[in-house]
Amino acid sequence: MTKILRIDSSIKGDASITKRLTDKVVHQIDGDVISRDATQIPAIDGAWIGAAYTPADQRSDAQKELLAQSDELIAELKSADVLVIGCGVYNFGVTGPLKAWIDQICRVGETFHYTDAGPEGLAGEKRVIITYASGGVPVGSAFDFATPYIKQVLGFIGISNVTIVAAEGVALDEAAAIAKADSQIVELAA
Repeated sequence: MTKILRIDSSIKGDASITKRLTDKVVHQIDGDVISRDATQIPAIDGAWIGAAYTPADQRSDAQKELLAQSDELIAELKSADVLVIGCGVYNFGVTGPLKAWIDQICRVGETFHYTDAGPEGLAGEKRVIITYASGGVPVGSAFDFATPYIKQVLGFIGISNVTIVAAEGVALDEAAAIAKADSQIVELAA
């Protein structure tokens, strides 16, 4: 059965449009789902960076503890066949919680490494579906800093198969924006 990793990153909880869209995508794909609420993931700090760049066999117990959640998040990522990422747009970019998840899963030696030819991703190729909701920022517009960023990060760790389901312009006509995204979700199985 398909293993799905679902990432919710909205601070709106059940009022989140991306959460509702992500529910629909996960239902459409149908598989074993691991759900991760990124609002519960702490931001990284200097001590975390120090631990991440310390060779694994030289880490102190405190450093291992600092990286424990990151290890868990990376294991979820690597074991998934499909990632479904809820991405609300706040101030033209990704949410703070989504950035926290990204920071925790982008780790040298774990999801990428450096070579003479440049960085190489280690996460393994998988399908990604981003549920995108914005008040008025169309995907791919000059003001969309969220989707290019997510695609860059995913590509950096070795994932390039990205589909975007977009509810654009929810501040102007929420029903129409959601209807458009719903039609894109139906097409995912086609």
